Amino acid sequence: MTWRFGRPAEEAPHIAPPATKQKVSAKARVRAMMPFLDWFPMVNRETFRADVFAGLTNAAIVLPQGIAFAAIAGLPPQYGLYTAMITPVIAAFFGSSWHLVSGPTTAISVVIFATLSEHFVPGSPEFIAAVFSITLLAGFFQLFLGLVNLGQLVSLVSHSVMVGFTAGAAVLIFLSQLPGFIGKSLPRPDELVEFGRELWHALPTLSPHVLAVSFTTLIVAVLVKRYRKNWPNYLIALTAGSALAYALDAQSHGVIFVQPISSGIPPVAVPEMSFAIFRDLSQGAFALALIGLLEAVSIARAMSLQSHQSLNSNQEIIGQGLSNIGGSFFSAYMGSGSFTRSSLNLEAGAKTPLAAILAAIFLLVILLLVSPLIAYIPIPAMAGLIMLVAWKLIDVKEIKHILTSSPSETAILLITFIVVLLVDLEFAIYAGVIVSLSLFLRQTMRPGLPVNVPNADVEGRPFMSPIHWKLPECPQAVFLRVQGPMYFGAVEYLEKEFRKLEKRRPEQKHLGILIDGSVGMDLAGSEWLIEESRNRKEIGGSLNIVGRYPPLRRQMDQFHVTKLVGKSHIFRRKREMVSAMVPQMDPSVCETCKLRVFIECKNQPGHPTSEDEQA
Repeated sequence: MTWRFGRPAEEAPHIAPPATKQKVSAKARVRAMMPFLDWFPMVNRETFRADVFAGLTNAAIVLPQGIAFAAIAGLPPQYGLYTAMITPVIAAFFGSSWHLVSGPTTAISVVIFATLSEHFVPGSPEFIAAVFSITLLAGFFQLFLGLVNLGQLVSLVSHSVMVGFTAGAAVLIFLSQLPGFIGKSLPRPDELVEFGRELWHALPTLSPHVLAVSFTTLIVAVLVKRYRKNWPNYLIALTAGSALAYALDAQSHGVIFVQPISSGIPPVAVPEMSFAIFRDLSQGAFALALIGLLEAVSIARAMSLQSHQSLNSNQEIIGQGLSNIGGSFFSAYMGSGSFTRSSLNLEAGAKTPLAAILAAIFLLVILLLVSPLIAYIPIPAMAGLIMLVAWKLIDVKEIKHILTSSPSETAILLITFIVVLLVDLEFAIYAGVIVSLSLFLRQTMRPGLPVNVPNADVEGRPFMSPIHWKLPECPQAVFLRVQGPMYFGAVEYLEKEFRKLEKRRPEQKHLGILIDGSVGMDLAGSEWLIEESRNRKEIGGSLNIVGRYPPLRRQMDQFHVTKLVGKSHIFRRKREMVSAMVPQMDPSVCETCKLRVFIECKNQPGHPTSEDEQA
């Protein structure tokens, strides 16, 4: 008997032996952990040609970006380039997206600087060693989240949190580059008062040579982007600024230049790891892991919508974790998905993840050829580019949309933004998540409780708003629709609202609760229902519940609501509830009632015999 790809040939029986099933299952698991086995067979001459062009385009873009992002992180320029070489290769092999390009990013760079600069001198050997350690930790956090399918934790960081965080980080980046832009030493930007005072005193003594280089670079980058969108504006601007600095002999006039790169090949570096390092860096590493995953997954989803590729978010998270773990052993600091390079990759016609791998190879070749020239890049030119990057990070359009559309989202955005500027960058993510969850929980703690009545003028007698539809209410019964979960957080609010209802409507002693299908309950919610049933009996009325959907009915059985409230008071349909409630009402009130809200009222005392008066 022959077998092909885990399935029997035509002469084999339809049921495979258990051992073969296990073999196929193990093979499938291995294949799932190695996504490159799916896309690598797709590579052919046509896709390779497209990937080569996309890789060359990306390599030209990432060269100035890598240097700039390393400066933001407080690292020598080569580490940004090492990250742009190592991280995208590993992420391409083990990630899910075919067009996502990983590498150094602005948000990650600024968080690394903010987290470590308080304890180490930026650029020092101790600082660089700590960068590799925190990258390794963050990679392990990401890998763990992916392996246990907890990638949805990233969803806790809402869009408004990221908009506020990015805007705050952009302000800090912009201010942190002002010293290099004007050629003067200034305090840290988080000391805003002292920073502003020193900047004011430094203005009269600014060097025209420094300003000429910085403003020229900035203006060239803006103009090229505006009039030649497909050209590498950062690279052109950096070249223009460097050429002007050379022409002005700027070094003799106090202009500082970028440190030379000793080697274009990423050296092996084993990250230091100990209990003390884990204790000191774990909080920042987890914040970095969340930010990195949020960037990567959101960008990968955006790319998949354009390319119509199915995306496995957990596999993407695994790929990001492995890329940072592997990168930390090759002198790369933490990377994530880059929206700019990923969009460019897709627009340039990339067909497979091989484009990201080729971009890293081309970058290595370019760096080996031009690495001596990097020492001719002036710091003011780099500062100008980074300030432009920071300005573009502020999504003014989205901020206006949030400010004008949602008070709760506005609060989340502003709190995150303020915490970034005045408290701590990494804590801002946690603060934003806490505020988001608090506002969400506040909404769930106040479920909607609209009053409904049956509309006899509509077929099927649906329960509708008596105010909106001007419908009469029964003087002895009130019906409420519960729109939200009945759990411990909502019990206090429910209790308060039902006591208000009891005081406002003392004659409506019979209460009907219409529980929506999406509503669930916990032990506290069920105990509240049981107590409300007792309360209604004490005042001479009854509690009646409509729970149509089986999951809700199973919960009521589980928490003994069915037993203690009584099966005769729990119904699947509203019609059944009304039919059971009407006979329980006070006949003396029914005799004088002219409303006749229910069809069932025809059996009550005082009901007219004419059919046109029936409800």
